[in-house]
Amino acid sequence: MATTPPDGRAGIDAALVKRLIAAQFPQWSALPVTPVEVDGWDNRTYRLGESMTARLPTAAGYVPAVAKENRWLPRLAPQLSVAVPPVLGLGVPGEGYPFPWSVRGWLPGGTALPERIGDMTAFAVEVAKFLLALQRCDATGGPVAGEHSFYRGTPPAHYDDETRRCLAALKGHVDTDRAAAVWEAALDAEWRGEPVWFHGDFASGNLLVADGKLTAVIDFGTSGVGDPACDLVIAWGMFHGESRAAFRRTVGQDDGTWARARGWALWKALLVLSQNIDTDEEVAEVNRRVLAEVLADHDEFA
Repeated sequence: MATTPPDGRAGIDAALVKRLIAAQFPQWSALPVTPVEVDGWDNRTYRLGESMTARLPTAAGYVPAVAKENRWLPRLAPQLSVAVPPVLGLGVPGEGYPFPWSVRGWLPGGTALPERIGDMTAFAVEVAKFLLALQRCDATGGPVAGEHSFYRGTPPAHYDDETRRCLAALKGHVDTDRAAAVWEAALDAEWRGEPVWFHGDFASGNLLVADGKLTAVIDFGTSGVGDPACDLVIAWGMFHGESRAAFRRTVGQDDGTWARARGWALWKALLVLSQNIDTDEEVAEVNRRVLAEVLADHDEFA
């Protein structure tokens, strides 16, 4: 993971963004700059007028992800089923800010909270269709999965040691024998497919909805070309019952890909649970639920 500056935000504020805009994009210097309601950790985002945003990495380790988005999003966008962030301008270091940054188009909609979604089953189908469209995009020359994607798109074995440490730490708190079986199945399900595009952080917080429907997908910083199994984790993180079944039917994928997807979901749930089991009951409970549903899914489909 990237090292974050001591202030966690690289000294970024609206005044800095104003100065950067004035110096590098004077045609937009009269527009108001305001923080967005829900911001990320890797990047700070500010509204620029009504139709644009300024996006600034918070640490050097996040700069390659922004550069990747700047290069590839314009190429992917025409082939996808919903909008992705349009890149309108590429900023450079200046005004005391040390990293490249960008100006992007504002995408309307709210984060995909359940109360904003009209029909969760229909929504699951829309989400699956987006993933299929992403996988059909030409992967030639795309960024091969690795460190830049935090190893999403590679075999889950990269996190084997961490997963086994979590299993040991959680013994007596969760069914570690069943969890270990899910993990072993994920490791055994070797990926032999052709590399395809994956998002890498495909979760409700990176999906936008309007009028109850999927309208955009954001934050492609961990995207790349490789194994798409990591994107299926949303099956347990967001969907349940019929919506999960609809997602599974629509997105397809072979049994091995689903086994690896369960491995990705298991690793993340174990990691977050081990970090919060004694300190944040709400977060722990969410991850206990995900873990229980992944184990049940393995029992049913493996």
